[in-house]
Amino acid sequence: MSIPVPNPLARKIFLERQGLSRSPTKALGRDGLYDLIHDLGFVQVDSIQWVERAHHQILFSRNQTYKTTDLQHLVEKDRSLFEHWTHDASVIPSAFFPYWKHRFVRREERLRANWAKWQGEGFDQAFNETYARIRDHGPVMARDVKAEDHKSGGWWNWHPSKTALEFLWHTGKLAITRREGFQKVYDLAERVIPAEHHGAEVEHEVFVDWACRAALTRLGFATSGEIAAFFDIVTPDEAKVWVAAHRDELEELQLETVDGKPRTSFAFADQVATLLNAPEPPTRIRVLSPFDPLIRDRNRTERLFGFFYRIEVFVPEPKRQYGYYVFPLLEGDRLIGRIDMKAERREGVLSVRRLWLEPGVKASAGRIEKLEAEMQRMARFAGMETVRFDDGWRD
Repeated sequence: MSIPVPNPLARKIFLERQGLSRSPTKALGRDGLYDLIHDLGFVQVDSIQWVERAHHQILFSRNQTYKTTDLQHLVEKDRSLFEHWTHDASVIPSAFFPYWKHRFVRREERLRANWAKWQGEGFDQAFNETYARIRDHGPVMARDVKAEDHKSGGWWNWHPSKTALEFLWHTGKLAITRREGFQKVYDLAERVIPAEHHGAEVEHEVFVDWACRAALTRLGFATSGEIAAFFDIVTPDEAKVWVAAHRDELEELQLETVDGKPRTSFAFADQVATLLNAPEPPTRIRVLSPFDPLIRDRNRTERLFGFFYRIEVFVPEPKRQYGYYVFPLLEGDRLIGRIDMKAERREGVLSVRRLWLEPGVKASAGRIEKLEAEMQRMARFAGMETVRFDDGWRD
């Protein structure tokens, strides 16, 4: 018999699994930061610095003692994290690297098949040349490898050498050793990934089992489709087969969505008691990155929170409903609205342009006070001296 889970509890379970029920003021440090990222599974990386880059904001929204230099140390010095692809570019625990090898194989098969159709025979000579250059002369950035340095023919005329670097990175032969001004610096993977992780191998069945277990643990509850989509390293069919094969370990839950309709999901039976006693999240208002894992699955966000969100970076300005880069607002266990703000770095000002609260959410004095406190925290984190609330920001 399925266990009914009311919508407020479902939200609290997911918030807890996504690290948003922890104390935002407890000292984090490097060890705590690694544990947080490991518990999340990955943190998406993005180049846009409207206020602060997405990966930094994701971590700051969970703990305001987070230091960006600690993340850099874990990736570039300690090497306990590496940068690669889930559904997008992400920072991932290096202990997961053996499982990513299966993704590398699948990705290489697809890329080679596609590029052979586009470019014909011999297109991959550039890959060999680029790999040899890095092997013999050390790390490079895309700008260091010039197309005119190579005489391999049409492939280089079709696309600059950055494509060779990206291919070798996507297929696990190269890794990102560091970033300079957010530009990737590539080196051989065996020089970047710790030997115990780079050399480890896992069988395909073990890989699928790990990927599904790791995803379900971090989601708390999920359908097979949501399990597959979490890391995006197993197929929906593989996840579906895994669920069917492990039904004796799983409990069926009936999740209440915001519209009252039940949705069948699965959770590990031995975790259900813990899930059903999920803690209350902090009551403060927090700004989320548009790439926050809480809202990455937009459909899940709408079902659990009744919150429709789409980033409008690629929407032509006249067609935008809100703005170029608008941030969701989390208060307790509710997504209460969104805010348009930007770090004006030349002025040293966090400019708050516009606030939109969800229907039924009132701009009470207490709520506005909490929001203004969060703006001050965001300003300090982004290195801004002051917060400026533009005229009409609450209209």
